[in-house]
Amino acid sequence: MTIELVLVRHAKSDWGHAGLPDHDRPLNARGRRDAPAMARRLVATGFRPDVLLASTAVRAQSTAAAFADALGLAVTSDEELYGAPASVLLEVAAATGLGSVMVVAHDPGMTVLAERLSDGGISHMPTCAVARFMWAASNWDVATALDPDRWEFDAPGIG
Repeated sequence: MTIELVLVRHAKSDWGHAGLPDHDRPLNARGRRDAPAMARRLVATGFRPDVLLASTAVRAQSTAAAFADALGLAVTSDEELYGAPASVLLEVAAATGLGSVMVVAHDPGMTVLAERLSDGGISHMPTCAVARFMWAASNWDVATALDPDRWEFDAPGIG
């Protein structure tokens, strides 16, 4: 069995709405362009998660919706993912008990987790970046105790 975790940092958000709470910021034009493009690139790898989890923030929900549309999945919203540290991001994914989990959330938690799982190979998760981690493990308890067997990284402007 393989355990897979895909981390997606939300696409670029719009800071041009004075007084709008952080949670409610929408995507800007670049974010609305990047999210479906990155979703198509992920689909082209053949990856299909068992579940797509997303922060409840508007920008994360919009990003997740683009991926969900491309993957033919529903989005499962989780308020714990809004502003979550790396440890919570991993705990929420592992708690699903599913073999393949995708998480759409925020920095700095995304970068911290990606850097840790890649042993420093991923030093920054720019907006709409996709990091995929794979373990040859039977369950999340085993996977989270080990370094991933392999990982991949993609971001807008790469390739």
